[in-house]
Amino acid sequence: MKTFVAELIGTMTLVLFGCGSAVLAGGEVGQLGIAFAFGLSIVAMAYGIGPISGCHINPAVSFGAFVAGRLPMKDMLTYWAAQFIGALIAAGILYLIASGRPGYDLAVNGLGQNGWGEGYLGGYGLTAAFVFEVVATFIFLVVILGSTSKGAPAGFAGISIGMTLVMIHIVGIQVTGVSVNPARSFGPAVFVGGKALTQLWLFFVAPLIGAGLAGLLASMRLTTKDD
Repeated sequence: MKTFVAELIGTMTLVLFGCGSAVLAGGEVGQLGIAFAFGLSIVAMAYGIGPISGCHINPAVSFGAFVAGRLPMKDMLTYWAAQFIGALIAAGILYLIASGRPGYDLAVNGLGQNGWGEGYLGGYGLTAAFVFEVVATFIFLVVILGSTSKGAPAGFAGISIGMTLVMIHIVGIQVTGVSVNPARSFGPAVFVGGKALTQLWLFFVAPLIGAGLAGLLASMRLTTKDD
């Protein structure tokens, strides 16, 4: 139960403040500010709930840990449940806050949902979106699994992981809005519906592929120093 609650709170925080930075303050902080909001959410939660659950707050991270042999399937499913519920709660809270602003329209302003194609940010196509999400998630998981391995310097994992997420967002916001996290995509898409919901499949499939590849390399001890 402690792990479930920790992952729910952590994922809720990531989605609320990450997506919230785009919806509530995007015009003021810009793309760089949004990138740091996501990354700093990870840093905060890594030190807040990391001792309890490891601070996955991302189904792709839990899947990568499972493939790497660090997390039993039973536990992975518990993590997934907490993460998706946390993301839904966060999207609901964000909608309640955003709708308090005069002129806010869910269909127009959204909730920081992911997407691709004409009319979405940079207008990048399906192939670009898919490749970016696979590669970015792969790199993210290589850093996560390496930073939390036995041979890594103690106490620095939260910073390295958070800054990696900042880097990924700086490059990828215009491509997909950056998912690398199926739960982060799921929460806003459920509320926004329409195109966000029909495109949701990519933000499940691509991150899991990238995470699985990173987990496989870690299981072979090619990217970690685990004994």
